[in-house]
Amino acid sequence: MVTFLQLNTIFLSMIMEAIPFILLGVIVSGLIQTFLSERWIARVMPRNRFAASLLGCGVGLLFPACECGIVPITRRLLRKGVPLHAGIAFMLTGPIINPVVLFATYIAFGNDWHMVLVRGGAAIVVAYITAIIISFLYPKLPMRLHEDAVIVETAAASETAAYAATGKEPLYRRLYDVMLHAIDEFFSVGKYLVLGAFIAASMQTFIPTSSLMKLGGNPVTASLVMIGLAFVMSLCSEADAFIASSFRSTFSIGALSAFLVFGPMVDIKNTLMLLGVFRGKFVLVLIGLIVASTLGVSLLVGRLLG
Repeated sequence: MVTFLQLNTIFLSMIMEAIPFILLGVIVSGLIQTFLSERWIARVMPRNRFAASLLGCGVGLLFPACECGIVPITRRLLRKGVPLHAGIAFMLTGPIINPVVLFATYIAFGNDWHMVLVRGGAAIVVAYITAIIISFLYPKLPMRLHEDAVIVETAAASETAAYAATGKEPLYRRLYDVMLHAIDEFFSVGKYLVLGAFIAASMQTFIPTSSLMKLGGNPVTASLVMIGLAFVMSLCSEADAFIASSFRSTFSIGALSAFLVFGPMVDIKNTLMLLGVFRGKFVLVLIGLIVASTLGVSLLVGRLLG
């Protein structure tokens, strides 16, 4: 009975801490989705791959969407002419370095900016390295998009652009679209938050701390374990910091950074979305690069700050 009460208390505390940030994130994401066009990003994109990848990393500051919605946005950017490496850089950093996620990380770690800087900096380094390597490996878009889907998507985009150009869409209709997007995204990511919180609470309740300490004793295995947990839990980036903070007494700052960086970049749900947009081989290469980069950066963080 005591064990169940402990599990329930931990689980509910994680949910209650995370829900306000989920709500804020999906509302802001809805505003971006409705009022901000991606075209201006394509117009200002540098031709140099290094500069374009760096700009792609920074654009994430303007798109406070979690990883659940970042893949469709990236696909639209690529279809509008944004280079693959810049799109990948944006896709990997967007769910991490946006203000909503960084502020949630600040709250989750006890109003401490230290972990916020570690998370943001590590995410940019991992995304930039991955994007640059991708730019050399894939000079052409490795898209998986059937011709009929291309026609439908192009026609829909043209219709939307023509409708927006008239300027006749009333404000109330746009705000209605914002709320529809926010509601859809909330219910889409909410179930993953609940599942992740339950798994984390169960681990803390039923798995002996000594077992986790053994895994966390070696920097390499600790980071790999946290990478695996981040993938399986598939948490929303606006809530994963609250889960990560619960492991502070067990894992080092390097391993925690691996969890906070890898999870928003690659998890179960967005892997399936990636497979629907890109070719399977490209997705495997992309995930492999992210794993290797995240592991390397987490070990560096652990050495410098551990």
